[in-house]
Amino acid sequence: MVLRADADSSCRGLFFYGVPMNDVEAHELVTATARSARVAQRSLARAPRAVKDAVLEAMAHSLTEHGEAILAANAADLERGRQAGMKAGLLDRLALDSGRLSAIADSLREVAALPDPVGQVVDGSVMPNGLRVRRVRVPLGVVGMIYEARPNVTVDTAALAVKSGNAIILRGGSAAQDSNAAIVTALRSALEAQGLPADLVSSIDAAGRDGARALMRAHGLVDALVPRGGAGLIRTVVEQSTVPVIETGSGNCHVYVDASADLETAVDIIVNAKTQRVGVCNAAETLLVHADVAATYLPVAARALWDKDTVLHTDPTAHQLLTEAAADGGHDDLLTEATEADWDTEYGSLDLAVRVVKSLEEAIDHIRAHTTGHTEAVLAQDVSVINDFIAGMDSAAVMVNASTRFTDGGQLGLGAELGISTQKLHARGPMGLSELTTTTWIVEGDGHIRP
Repeated sequence: MVLRADADSSCRGLFFYGVPMNDVEAHELVTATARSARVAQRSLARAPRAVKDAVLEAMAHSLTEHGEAILAANAADLERGRQAGMKAGLLDRLALDSGRLSAIADSLREVAALPDPVGQVVDGSVMPNGLRVRRVRVPLGVVGMIYEARPNVTVDTAALAVKSGNAIILRGGSAAQDSNAAIVTALRSALEAQGLPADLVSSIDAAGRDGARALMRAHGLVDALVPRGGAGLIRTVVEQSTVPVIETGSGNCHVYVDASADLETAVDIIVNAKTQRVGVCNAAETLLVHADVAATYLPVAARALWDKDTVLHTDPTAHQLLTEAAADGGHDDLLTEATEADWDTEYGSLDLAVRVVKSLEEAIDHIRAHTTGHTEAVLAQDVSVINDFIAGMDSAAVMVNASTRFTDGGQLGLGAELGISTQKLHARGPMGLSELTTTTWIVEGDGHIRP
């Protein structure tokens, strides 16, 4: 197979290995897949929880059973990525090993243990005329997913779709094409073993970029489309799709260290937020520090970050405070002056923008000017500062004295997540089972007619 990449493509991350289908062939594949998915979804829409939970357990077992093939496929993807010069953070995001695969299988079991959202009564009432009204959760139907190189997303998305009674059509990033193919094979095998249609989980990776575009335009066949990846991918899907889009966002996440913060704890938090896993959307990208504690806090935090090989992109004040510490520790190569572009950059690497601010208000203004609306954190002991910070944010998640890395469906009790929504309609923040449902009005009468 030969790597084919169009550097000018607006569909960043949707590159395809091998000879791509033409537009007509891709359209035909996506149309046929979507129609099969709609038929398959009917068998699951009314399935009781026990059936869906059994399927998820079978999927987990199948991943383990196909583990050797999945890891071999992943090794091929990783080798291709290294040869293509993929950054370390992205390689880590792509990589699977036996431990990660076991954790992914466990996530299926965690979703199985969650309450079934289908059939839940959202609200209800009896009208003055005696009509009994209730709103009940029902599946969305057929959900499309366009995402970049994270094999765990393939499993998480399939798990959430099945549990919520939906069919899922997957278009993964080409960097993980072999991994995704092996995983989808394992999941479809489990579905068939449980007597359900394999087309509840399907992939259109073979259609390449044209397939992604066809999926975006499958209005009437696909009920909702979720993009998950870099800003370019998300923008392309939002701008080009005729299918309703649940928009996930890139993560230019901020951590603000207030003058009232516990500084020792604040060092641990920023190191975790930045370095625990760099290639994820909830990793911190900008550190804001109150001027009253900057001289005390920054050298200590910097040394801890430098121990993790983090490059600090600093404003003039922070740069001045850290020059001596960098020289003393032999870290001159890990200290650089920030440019205006740094404040808007989602690095996805061991890079962190650092700015000293004179007040809480200045921190809030900076975040509002540069945030992508994902996650912000305030580190403070002053309750009024915490409350004012929360009130000043317009993001999906706000952490108080905690790492930004907790904006995650698994960490927040959802079992898994479809993505982190940064929009304000239908869903916001980590999207779990309930975000893959809509509602139906059930109205019961006793021969009622409208006067």
